[in-house]
Amino acid sequence: MGLRRIAAIAALVFITIAATLLTVSCRRNLDGGAIHKEDYQKAYIYAFPMIANYKAMYEFNIDKTNPQYKGPFNTVVSDSHVFTPKDTTVVTPNSDTPYSMLQADLRAEPIIFCVPDIEKGRYYSVQLIDMYTFNYGYVGSRTTGNLGGCYMISGPGWHGVTPHGILKAFQSETQFSLLIFRTQLFGSSDIGNVQKIQAGYTAQTLSSYTHQPAPPPAPAVDFPKFTDDAFKADFPKFLNFILQFCPEVAEEAATRLQFATINIGAGKTFDVTQLSDAQKADLASAVKDGYAAIQTRRDQIGKNVNNWRVSAPFGSRDFYHGDLLLRAAAAMAGIFGNDAEEAMYPMAKTDGIGAPLDGSKYKYTLTFAANNYPPVNAFWSVTMYDGKTQLLIDNPINRYLISSTMLSTLKKNPDGSLTMYIQKDEPSADNKSNWLPAPNGPIYLVMRLYWPRKSPPPSILPPGEGTWSPPGIIVAR
Repeated sequence: MGLRRIAAIAALVFITIAATLLTVSCRRNLDGGAIHKEDYQKAYIYAFPMIANYKAMYEFNIDKTNPQYKGPFNTVVSDSHVFTPKDTTVVTPNSDTPYSMLQADLRAEPIIFCVPDIEKGRYYSVQLIDMYTFNYGYVGSRTTGNLGGCYMISGPGWHGVTPHGILKAFQSETQFSLLIFRTQLFGSSDIGNVQKIQAGYTAQTLSSYTHQPAPPPAPAVDFPKFTDDAFKADFPKFLNFILQFCPEVAEEAATRLQFATINIGAGKTFDVTQLSDAQKADLASAVKDGYAAIQTRRDQIGKNVNNWRVSAPFGSRDFYHGDLLLRAAAAMAGIFGNDAEEAMYPMAKTDGIGAPLDGSKYKYTLTFAANNYPPVNAFWSVTMYDGKTQLLIDNPINRYLISSTMLSTLKKNPDGSLTMYIQKDEPSADNKSNWLPAPNGPIYLVMRLYWPRKSPPPSILPPGEGTWSPPGIIVAR
């Protein structure tokens, strides 16, 4: 190798090292503190769905004084009604199916949950969700059928033997796991039948199931009180707490190492008062910009089809392929959503020509052509939410949605089509049966298509590319 080439290589190495040192030098604030805005912003986006999940856990299973409290860990707790405007813990709540929930503490040993036989034709599902908000398993009409049976869920690192009689074993990446049971309701007169099914949803520890001595109990947890600051400057403190129950996986090794540079990690203490003024400014800016990025991504989820966003932003760790922003946006759009094969969620904030939906200014119609309803194996619905809060709205007829289970009570047009009247004020008597009450302001509509049909066509799958399209929302004349 010639001297000139050696000199050139040496110069290149020197320039590279100098550039690196300059970059490091530039990543310092004027007061001597390291600049970490990008790190904070990534951590905020990473944390957002996990904090939303913790909020649900805290209000549903920890804080007994909270009006949203449902019951203790490792116990199936059921609602004998569908969600109403009083239910405010999660955004865009499902008001189709009475919920049953199980918040499983998997630290000491696995949990066995059982479901009863459910009559053919009634849809049900059990969705398994970890603390990252990944869907890691399903039981139900689509996946396992309507025959009853028992299933096991274990926490990370458990390597025991699956006992006899267990139909399937699932393993969570995190030490707490939420199970959501959805049971189809065929109208208000059917609630007693749903309650009988819910009584058959049970849970017990593995040792109880096998009649063996129980292992030592897991240590008590000092759960921090949830406040709205968890979504603001306090997010590192809450994330550090949550990460104690989320053992690192190989895919996240580099991310966890990056977070360690800003004192974020399992069990670490993050004290905002110890930051310099410039670092506090970095943190505040990261939260603001991170939240805005999540909002923007939420509004861009999926494909625009007649001004409905048709997408499938929920799934497993493999589904997300490391896309932290999509995971956060999905949680903001409606945390605990299902995989596309289980349910699709077309969402609309604009009418058929792209103008914002506003119940204070306009009346709207949504019309399904004859025999062109959403193609599903189970059922479908259109649910109304307040566009500002994404919560259900109070209205004089206590109707929050129109669904396929209501078709026999709805009025058809002469050509066989079905028109919904979307407005804040009661329509004429001829149209009242098809009224979907709207807020006096921004509107957010969500369709739910449970167990979307793949064949025969039409189908909404694959998401955004299917042969069935939701009809546009039209301003009434």
